Amino acid sequence: MSDLQRLGVVIGGESTEHEVSVSSGRSVMREADTDRFEVIPFGVTQHGAWLTPEETNRRLADPDAATLGGDEGAGLLGYPEVLEALRGVDVVFPIIHGTHGEDGTLQGLFELSDLPYVGAGVAASAVGMDKELMRNAFASADIPQPPYLVLADSEVDAPSEDALTFIDQQLGYPCFVKPCNGGSSVGVSKARSREDFGEAVAVAARHDRKVMVEQAMSGHEVECAILGNEDPAASGVAEILPEAEFYTYEAKYQDDATRMIFPAAVNAATIERVRELALRAYRAVDCSGLARVDFFAEDDGPVQIIEINTLPGFTPISQYPRLWQEEGISYSELISRLVDLALDRHAKQARRELRREA
Repeated sequence: MSDLQRLGVVIGGESTEHEVSVSSGRSVMREADTDRFEVIPFGVTQHGAWLTPEETNRRLADPDAATLGGDEGAGLLGYPEVLEALRGVDVVFPIIHGTHGEDGTLQGLFELSDLPYVGAGVAASAVGMDKELMRNAFASADIPQPPYLVLADSEVDAPSEDALTFIDQQLGYPCFVKPCNGGSSVGVSKARSREDFGEAVAVAARHDRKVMVEQAMSGHEVECAILGNEDPAASGVAEILPEAEFYTYEAKYQDDATRMIFPAAVNAATIERVRELALRAYRAVDCSGLARVDFFAEDDGPVQIIEINTLPGFTPISQYPRLWQEEGISYSELISRLVDLALDRHAKQARRELRREA
């Protein structure tokens, strides 16, 4: 029998970030330490069908395949052979972005299955996915953020006059309109006036039942990576310079012209302020394992948080692994550290349960 740890890598999923997940998953599978891990992939198609490791490998064998296919799903309980294969892994790296991946649902499955898994737990994942809940957590932790308004499902088609007045007078135009639940800038628009505000809301509402309207921020768009559980560490701070007007999905994953400057072109005091606030945000949502925290910052001016991403992209050009590479941690070593953190958290939970039973 092999002494290698069986690392389950779950990729794909039903969200608009399916292709990003497949790219991230391919990278994790390729770069995981072969002296330590036997990688066992589990694919989820664009319409929710779960694939066995054998079928997942077969579909990934085509290097040009950007997706795992569109097979219609029957819910996880409809795939007993997949559930049986999941029972055989030692630890899971869930790299499904977006809904049914980083929103706490998949994490809940692993909790119920008593499987160690990389990344944030159920509550932190859920809060980190919902921008309204996330912003409430930031406010409680006294983390500076731009003013915003959330439109509920019932308000999307016809915002109240009070909401429109708040946007006019407190947020101003241009402003950003985005789904409350979502990532990779999918469904995000810049509304330049009340005239094109309605279309921006309609675009965001295709992706979620709640829509956030946020004041446009100025300054340097910067990011900080966090790694750890109870005593997390913050990376250095990078600046993102997209060619597009803002950091769109295409700029994040398809545009080679997007540049990352490391360290960010801000002064040392601002760098430290970003790192301190990133750690505070990480603790505010009770995160563990990893996260990337995004800000707008100005020298001798405000540092305002945009969001925390509890499952950042792991593609070859993604900022999270690149930030740790700047700190001397290779992609392969980063995977191993994340697995160690997952196993440590699971072991501590097991010890707590034993003490309760004593």
